[in-house]
Amino acid sequence: MLEVLIERDKELFALINTQWSNAFLDLLLPYWRTKTTWIPLYILLFLIIGKDRGFKIIWVLIVLGLTIALADQISSEWIKKIVERVRPCNDSSLPTVRNLIHCGSGFSFTSSHATNHFALVMQLFLIFRMTWKTRYFVALFIWAALIAYAQIYVGVHYPLDVLAGGLLGGVLAWFVHQISAW
Repeated sequence: MLEVLIERDKELFALINTQWSNAFLDLLLPYWRTKTTWIPLYILLFLIIGKDRGFKIIWVLIVLGLTIALADQISSEWIKKIVERVRPCNDSSLPTVRNLIHCGSGFSFTSSHATNHFALVMQLFLIFRMTWKTRYFVALFIWAALIAYAQIYVGVHYPLDVLAGGLLGGVLAWFVHQISAW
């Protein structure tokens, strides 16, 4: 069963990374997945949070920081080291991989980009679901999903890596939210 799942994962990776590629996405997605690309969005979120929560902004930032730190550590330092799944860009069993960025030597499962961004978006949803408009959350979830998709497209993660990362991020955000006593 696991072998079949891994084989289907590799097949979907090949579709996304090679057959569904185009010149526009080849230019866009390597930047889309880069943290510095999103500094203006992070600043905007900071300003919106400050406007919405006022003096409680410090508490919100602590909860967001704790959520992302926990998500990153569990994904990068625990799960990746236990599972030890080779990145597709380093997987000799794959006939063709379009590697659009530097391929690190670290492991692939789970995608920390997906884990961290879905943790951030889920925590924002849990904190602000009563005051922010639904369309803001839809946009943020699409943004996180596109970052996750970009990880596959550029050749550094399999689809299951980003799916598991997104789910892990969401669960960890919920957990931190429960203990932060909103």
